[in-house]
Amino acid sequence: MTRERVETVQQSKVRNEDIARAFGEVADILALEEENPFRIRAYRNAARTLRGLGEEVAVMIARGGDPDDLPGIGKDLATQIREMTSTGHLAKLDRLRPEVQALALELCHVSGIGPRRAMDLCLGLKPRPHFLADVLAACREGRVRSLPGFGVVSEQSLAERLKASMGREKRFKLADVQAIANELLANLRGDPAVETAEMAGSYRRKKETVGDLDLVVASNAPERVTRRFLSMPEMAQVLATGRTKTSIVLTGGVQVDLRIVPAESFGAALLYFTGSKAHNIELRRMAQRQGMKINEYGVFDGKDRVAGATEDSIYRTFGLAYIEPELRENSGEIEAAAQGRLPDLVRLVDIKGDLHAHTSASDGMNNLREMALAARARGLDYMAVTDHSRRLTVAHGLTADRLLQQIDAIDRFNAENAGFTVLKGVEVDILSDGKLDLPDDALGRLDIVVAAIHSDFALSREKQTERILRALDNKYVSVLAHPTGRLLLERDACDIDMKRIFRAARLRGCFMEINAQPDRLDLSNAHCRMAREEGVKLSLGSDAHRVGDFADLAFGINQARRGWLEVGDIVNTRTVSELKALLAAAR
Repeated sequence: MTRERVETVQQSKVRNEDIARAFGEVADILALEEENPFRIRAYRNAARTLRGLGEEVAVMIARGGDPDDLPGIGKDLATQIREMTSTGHLAKLDRLRPEVQALALELCHVSGIGPRRAMDLCLGLKPRPHFLADVLAACREGRVRSLPGFGVVSEQSLAERLKASMGREKRFKLADVQAIANELLANLRGDPAVETAEMAGSYRRKKETVGDLDLVVASNAPERVTRRFLSMPEMAQVLATGRTKTSIVLTGGVQVDLRIVPAESFGAALLYFTGSKAHNIELRRMAQRQGMKINEYGVFDGKDRVAGATEDSIYRTFGLAYIEPELRENSGEIEAAAQGRLPDLVRLVDIKGDLHAHTSASDGMNNLREMALAARARGLDYMAVTDHSRRLTVAHGLTADRLLQQIDAIDRFNAENAGFTVLKGVEVDILSDGKLDLPDDALGRLDIVVAAIHSDFALSREKQTERILRALDNKYVSVLAHPTGRLLLERDACDIDMKRIFRAARLRGCFMEINAQPDRLDLSNAHCRMAREEGVKLSLGSDAHRVGDFADLAFGINQARRGWLEVGDIVNTRTVSELKALLAAAR
């Protein structure tokens, strides 16, 4: 790449996240207009690909790369990517925006409201643009219940969801800010004046979503570090700046707070700004009981700083083992640290296989061989191919006959490729009555059956629970995939009695999935911990739809660690022969 092209890229403010966000909005508009679902999915898949890239696509283009070579990116989308990197705008989006009601797009992001209902609300109520409050007022006045597809109950439910959405702070999915966080750290760590720098806050605790990003830096030259921070090309607005504290907003809307401290206080500042607030309060109480004080500058016995350079030194001062950031929620971790009972948390390197992946036989972007080779390149020993069953027509789901053809293809691949195993599986739909979407004679030929809900999310707690319990009664079901059906910041979890589900799963020998897809991260950390306490084993699946998605296993590991899980709690930390024996024993 020439020096001039490098400088052009460095000056550009268009990042992968900006393009992904634009593609997502195009997909939302096309969905509102009931356009071709395959076209809609193409934009969503392209957005997902861009978010998962290891480099900025603008850099790739500047060094002569072609976006058309990226998985799931065809010529048309590649042209649009080049357009955005060069102009900062997407003409297609500019054309589409005036054709839809702005409020309909906002309504699509309220939990439980799909494109069709959003348009019905806008056409029937004629609210002002950007005024969710107008729709809420219509609910309170009883005007929504008269619209097609609505009633008294759905009107009340909509009102509650609107109130929750309007009162919710703006949050970002962990995966959507990861590249930003890495870029910020790399930029600051490149300055010789920075002794060390780390992300803190909910990002470091690996929560599913974050409200902002917190940066903690150790330096004796805070003015220089602040100048470098403020010169970042992504910066859109300065909220506040001082000698050691600065807050900015990036072009994508993410707020970043920078704190600069001397090296002797770095551990204390990192601990303080990592949180959680409840964890910090409990540590402060411990300090008070021991006649000491703790703050972001250290632990003090009178005027003497007795700890603060590292987090470990602070925990040791209070007689505690080091507590991993993912556990710091004041949910028993401090007591466990005092008693030597902290879990030995699972790590990504412990995962030997992926138990949820799709190919181009259904809605994946790559074929069986490409997916298997990509999984092996990630260091895995096996993967399960779990393409969708026939009911999910939008995903080109498999009929029983097509599933049998895939079984034969997997057998041929395994015979020709020693050292890596592809497990024969399917992601079978759980129908509204709890029956499965494929017959037992087809399921019985598989190594693993992943059952999942993809419809009727609004059933009552009793009906939804019974529906899943009936599915688990099928002896061939191995895994309950993304058990609560949630989509982060888009769709709430189904109302399910999870304790009943876990207890039934334990009796049946069925595993609960931690779905690592960044839009799902389902189970939650609380449910992971509940499953462990109930004696239920868990499986980890990337839900990969393209070769790059195996990287999402890291997000699933975050959930597992936040749920206190160890190696023995997750079944795909076992070898393929051990896993097969476990699966066979459950039938």
